Amino acid sequence: MREYLLTLCITAAVTYLLTGPVRKFAIVAGAMPEIRARDVHREPTPRLGGIAMFFGLCAGLLVADHLTNLSTLFEKSNEPRALLSGAALIWLIGVLDDKFEIDALIKLGGQMIAAGVMVMQGLTILWLPIPGVGSVALTQWQGTLLTVALVVITINAVNFVDGLDGLAAGMVCIAAAAFFLYAYRIWYSYGIEAAAPATLFAAILMGMCLGFLPHNMHPARIFMGDSGSMLIGLVLAAGAISVTGQVDPDALKLFAGSEKEAVHQTVPVYIPLLLPLTIIAVPAADLILAIVRRTWRGQSPFAADRGHLHHRLLEIGHSHSRAVLIMYFWSALIAFGALTYSVNSASMWIVLSVVILSTIGLVLLLLPRFTPRAPRWAEAIVPPRYRRGRASAAAAPETAAPADTQTVEGPQEAASGDRTPVAAGVSGVNGASAVGPRARLADRSRSR
Repeated sequence: MREYLLTLCITAAVTYLLTGPVRKFAIVAGAMPEIRARDVHREPTPRLGGIAMFFGLCAGLLVADHLTNLSTLFEKSNEPRALLSGAALIWLIGVLDDKFEIDALIKLGGQMIAAGVMVMQGLTILWLPIPGVGSVALTQWQGTLLTVALVVITINAVNFVDGLDGLAAGMVCIAAAAFFLYAYRIWYSYGIEAAAPATLFAAILMGMCLGFLPHNMHPARIFMGDSGSMLIGLVLAAGAISVTGQVDPDALKLFAGSEKEAVHQTVPVYIPLLLPLTIIAVPAADLILAIVRRTWRGQSPFAADRGHLHHRLLEIGHSHSRAVLIMYFWSALIAFGALTYSVNSASMWIVLSVVILSTIGLVLLLLPRFTPRAPRWAEAIVPPRYRRGRASAAAAPETAAPADTQTVEGPQEAASGDRTPVAAGVSGVNGASAVGPRARLADRSRSR
């Protein structure tokens, strides 16, 4: 465990330290696209954050290769080299897209090639544990097609959810944490060495996300871009493929006792089929809804719009930070709920806890629909927006605005496409996606 934590810390440190210089490089290179109608941020923000994340990945693999216990992993398995090869290819495609906006079909082809490169080096699904049937060996073509499909779906699911500051990195970090605990349990508790690569991939992925998040939280100073979102999606898929298709379920030796006991004991065997889906459940749901929505309108499935889940949270009335935290909550609930169920599937307390937390999540989703008002005696201790006397004044629209202030459009105006793009390189742009003018600091200094 200590070597995994050391690898995680080194990956996070390298990613964090390189993100600042990468941001300056992105500004100089002109990787700051204009504001689009579907964007949430209000100022041109540099991309190419995936460069720092990729070098963090390389640093994590390099450190792991020189550690006593993890170095044997590189000698017995070719999966780390397969991951690095596929990650380098998908990262290069993402960098080109962040700079030159390449076509969506070209990116899709690049994703399939990156997945094929990993398959050629041994990172592929060899068999599937199917409930009621057992372990089913796959042919070479079946394993290749299933591996490529899982990689492409995971990459695009993460890419689709990358729409708010800190959203994609945080959700993938939560998913990687749940996956790390599961893979480490398979490796340590059952003594299955084939789960070690997946454990290492999850630790490195957590480090990449944790190192990038301080620069990407709202207001973000840099975006990961496609070079980062596709990269972390590929690493997440590689870990899922490794533990699903490489670990032999029969090695767990859980088929013992009565039939009822065997059903409960074999849950960890089937969790590898479900956990890779649960950890990307929210991005995958967003991906499916986006494809259905766009094809229903007669648009291309790759056409961008403002109908994603995080956009809808903003339209309901959630703030930027609250929308991100709600998405974090649902990701953690699904991923860690599945992880807990795999540890003890017979406990009713787990089911009750998931139901209670789901109810809390639904209440949080609907909070902006209600405007609670505090009683008269409590108005002195509650925020002004909850006071009855201030409610009508706060609800009344402002009749005029100062000439030197910047009008901030709401979600409905932004959705209509009437936003005025802000060109990259304009005065006052510093790479942060803050809403509103920044002249208040200057006014404060003049008042002194």
